[in-house]
Amino acid sequence: MSNFIHLEGDCLHIKGATKIISSTQTQAVVETSESGIIITGTEIEVKKLNLDEQEVIIGGKFTNLKLGSLNIKKTPLLKRIFK
Repeated sequence: MSNFIHLEGDCLHIKGATKIISSTQTQAVVETSESGIIITGTEIEVKKLNLDEQEVIIGGKFTNLKLGSLNIKKTPLLKRIFK
């Protein structure tokens, strides 16, 4: 399945999603079959998640969309606690 991104009003429809890496009120990170998408803004929330059909709908007020490789570095838990 190829990726498909469609913005309609305050909803972003993503086809081809394989995983939601993270989601907060200001940022969502979605992994797709071909790349990754980093969405930033305010009032961001996952409205619909159906990974069987590889479909995600995210609502909110979007300020930025970044498409491409996700270079997410995981920081060990103890290192995050004891900064």
